[in-house]
Amino acid sequence: MKKSVSAFLSIVLILGLLWGAYQWFFCRFYVAPGRMAIVIAKTGQGLPPGQILAKKGQKGIQEDVLGEGRHFRDPFLYDVEMRSAVTVPPGKIGLVTSKIGKELPQEDFLAEPGQKGIWRRLLGAGRYRLNPYGYQIDLLDAISIPIGYVGVVTSLSGSQAREGEFAGKGQKGVRADILQPGLYYANPKEFRIDVLEIGVNQVSLLGKEGSAVVTKKVALQQQANVAVGALQQQALKEQQERRRDYLEKARPGMVEQQPSPALLKKLPPGKGLPPPKPLAGAGAPVPGFVLDQFVTFPSRDGFEISLDMTVEFELKPESIAWIFRQFGDLPAVVDKIIMPQILSVSRLKGSAYRATDFIVGEGREKFQVDLKETLAKTLAERQIVIHNALIRHVNVPMQILEPIQQASIAQEEDLTNQEKQNTARKQAQLNTEISLIQQKGQEVAQQTERLKAVIMAEQEKSVAEIAGETLKKVSEIEKGAAAIRAEKTMKIGKARAEVVKKVEGEKAKGFILRAEALGDPQAFSLWEFAGRLNPEIKVNLIHAGEGTLWTDLEKAGMGELGGGAILQKKGR
Repeated sequence: MKKSVSAFLSIVLILGLLWGAYQWFFCRFYVAPGRMAIVIAKTGQGLPPGQILAKKGQKGIQEDVLGEGRHFRDPFLYDVEMRSAVTVPPGKIGLVTSKIGKELPQEDFLAEPGQKGIWRRLLGAGRYRLNPYGYQIDLLDAISIPIGYVGVVTSLSGSQAREGEFAGKGQKGVRADILQPGLYYANPKEFRIDVLEIGVNQVSLLGKEGSAVVTKKVALQQQANVAVGALQQQALKEQQERRRDYLEKARPGMVEQQPSPALLKKLPPGKGLPPPKPLAGAGAPVPGFVLDQFVTFPSRDGFEISLDMTVEFELKPESIAWIFRQFGDLPAVVDKIIMPQILSVSRLKGSAYRATDFIVGEGREKFQVDLKETLAKTLAERQIVIHNALIRHVNVPMQILEPIQQASIAQEEDLTNQEKQNTARKQAQLNTEISLIQQKGQEVAQQTERLKAVIMAEQEKSVAEIAGETLKKVSEIEKGAAAIRAEKTMKIGKARAEVVKKVEGEKAKGFILRAEALGDPQAFSLWEFAGRLNPEIKVNLIHAGEGTLWTDLEKAGMGELGGGAILQKKGR
């Protein structure tokens, strides 16, 4: 029994090792980073009609793909196809078109995940593994709006907004909110973003040579194209292509090109475009617009007048969406609104003036003011701001211009001759004045020297007088000081004598009073004697006892004299 179990376990172990070796050496494969594996099942249920990717248990290309790492698939049951994963770099978007999923409703054309069609959701920057047999990923540029521009958004999906109104959420049409400069990831199938210039632009009408529309923002963009990113260049290029399509369809006479050098010379100083530089990657420079329209009208006296003028206008950010919805892009605004108004107002106002009014007098200036005010008032209703309207040149017929020029030349020559005569007279007067000035200068110099001498003498006299007065004052002060010192000495002497007199008098009075108190001159003398003794003197009274003091002093000590002797006797 034990042998049977051991044999069975050995067989199982050998089969396990063989199976493991088969899996490791024949079924194992590795998916490298940035790659994905598409698995194709050789066995399983067949796919229903219309299904292109197989689920688990079905035969065919499997919907799920394998990411990087180690995987095991039996080569007799599966085939494996390696593909690169889709990488969406920064500044790009991934637009997904699904070939699998549910069919879209008839009114929709953008799909959600799980539906067939173009996805509404975009793929941002990153790496994605979607089965290429079921999904198509197109890499598109994000929208980068440069500084000086805004983006006007047009929604392409939803129900149509009512005429004359902005589109709301879920509606089709131009939206009121605009995009400020920056980077935006927008689905181009859901939204169209038109990049429009804001700020001041100009229309220059250059007589019968045509008209040029110059956008200042474009000019600045061309000058700084080295620093402009590829995304901004791409956005400008796409907008340029839309404008070219409009120009080709709307007005064959409006040609998109760079203004010619002859036209640029006629532009106001500082207003013209510099020679354009091609944008890197764009393939062509961003142009201005040249029109075949010009201003010409009959004057009040029947002569044909043509004008060179420049009109500066501004599209404000808060109005740009309304203007775009009503009229379209910048070429359409110029073609439909600005140019007709310029031509109409110029002809209406200009026909009220005579031809000579545009050459001499204040007629030209008055016409320019009327033109600007009327244009500003008319275009303000369309939310376009007019900053200036400049009349640079007026072309009038030669039969009017030549006599006026000849008369002006003769008048100027007469004025020139008069000025020459005036100049000669002024020169003679100037020479006379110069001589008088020199003479006056000499007189002033002599008077100055005389005044200097007088001033010096006056100064010396003043100094001497001041010195004398000073000595006099000093002498008077010293005299007063001497008198004060003498008086002081006299008063001090008198005071000292008075003090001595009073002190000694009081002492004498004291002696008299003491003598009277003692009543005896001898007693007073003894009192005075005692008062003058040294306070340190000591007096010892010695009792002599029996005998003579002088003899006893020689024989006995102090203890044997007087009281000492008596005490000694009593003690015995």
